[in-house]
Amino acid sequence: MKKIQQILAILGIVLLVGLYLTTLILAILGKDFFPMFMASLFASMALPILLWIYGFVYKLIKKRMQE
Repeated sequence: MKKIQQILAILGIVLLVGLYLTTLILAILGKDFFPMFMASLFASMALPILLWIYGFVYKLIKKRMQE
């Protein structure tokens, strides 16, 4: 199980770095790409929050299953 968590953590890091780079590139490209920039900006803020929520819920469920 620990191996799966490590793989998912690395995947999350790669995804976040990709989102940050995409946001930076779209910001540099200018106003023609503004809708894509806003979507990328939203995703780069929402994804870490969702990942944290999923991890928190997983720990709660795991703790209740052990009891």
